[in-house]
Amino acid sequence: MNEPNKEYLKLIKEKMPKTKHFSTIVRAFIIGGLICCIGEALNDIYGLIFKTLSEDEIKSIVTITIILITAILTSFGIYDKIGNFGGAGSIIPITGFANAVVSPAIEHKKEGIILGLCSNMFKIAGPIIVVGITSSICVGIFVLFFKGAF
Repeated sequence: MNEPNKEYLKLIKEKMPKTKHFSTIVRAFIIGGLICCIGEALNDIYGLIFKTLSEDEIKSIVTITIILITAILTSFGIYDKIGNFGGAGSIIPITGFANAVVSPAIEHKKEGIILGLCSNMFKIAGPIIVVGITSSICVGIFVLFFKGAF
């Protein structure tokens, strides 16, 4: 490696803030665990309230509720603060996905409903959806044709 690159890397090491791995892991665990506990509490509460619904229907209502809560917290800027504190713990699939859909929509709302909200809503989450659907199709085709091989 030539001398300017070594000097640059040395400068980066000096200026870059040190990561506190243990506290980052603990905060992610706390926030992720808290989100999961809220989901479990909602599941228990809805089970007591809606006694005629099946377990799968109650789980669907819990999922919708968590998405709604995340969208509301994102729209008020609260979920960003939770994400800054909890890091990866706040990116539990449902809450992270809801945040990824709502954030760009809110950011571009001044451009109008069609060109702002609708066209930018899936800017972050769109590639994830495409990869998920494509992967599920590939796995489905593989299982369809090679089901007897396993």
